[in-house]
Amino acid sequence: MSVVLRSCLFAAFQLIITPPFAVIALLTFPFDAVTRYRIISIWTRLVLWAVEHICGIRYRVEGVENIPAQACVVLSKHQSAWETLAFQMIFPPQVYVIKRELLWIPFFGWGLAMVSPVAIDRKAGMRALKQMLAQGKERLQRGFWIIVFPEGTRVAPGASKTYQTGGAAIAVHAGAPVLPVAHNAGNFWRRHAFRKFPGTITVSIGKAIDTKGKKADGVTREVETWIEAEMRRLESV
Repeated sequence: MSVVLRSCLFAAFQLIITPPFAVIALLTFPFDAVTRYRIISIWTRLVLWAVEHICGIRYRVEGVENIPAQACVVLSKHQSAWETLAFQMIFPPQVYVIKRELLWIPFFGWGLAMVSPVAIDRKAGMRALKQMLAQGKERLQRGFWIIVFPEGTRVAPGASKTYQTGGAAIAVHAGAPVLPVAHNAGNFWRRHAFRKFPGTITVSIGKAIDTKGKKADGVTREVETWIEAEMRRLESV
């Protein structure tokens, strides 16, 4: 079966299951946040099943032993939509730091709102930073992990952008560890691309970084050094 046909079937699958799951997500409103998360993440499991069985994209995880028991901030490379799904299977219940506008997307945004993201208005300046730190600390205290893509957007394989300090700032403010993550999902599910290519994605989890007594910019540089070096290793395999 061709890549284009596989990709068309996968897109059709998403179109079929997403609207009813958006309704289900809204109906979870009376439940607590963790229960809502577990119900809504069924959609994620179905999509990842389709990615594997329709598109032929599988994954393996290195460094599972580095995942700490306590809630932490995950700082990860961002190459595609794939990791936003797979991380829900790899890590404990989690929330994302997102731009507020994503909540306005029909169906998808409605479901996203029900899983308690840290949604910020990027145009709000210092007020947005204070909101992010406060909400981030509150989510961590409730046991949620926080996923942040420090480059701020998806980047193509082999490329990189300036690492922003927001995710590390949340960790420092909350006294939580940071977990660096690298992966090569962009080789198979490319950014802004319709076609999905079969293969095995490697997710590499580094050792947790203690943020106590450190500054956000120093933690960010430490994370960047590890991720970029690990990306070079993954691309050379």
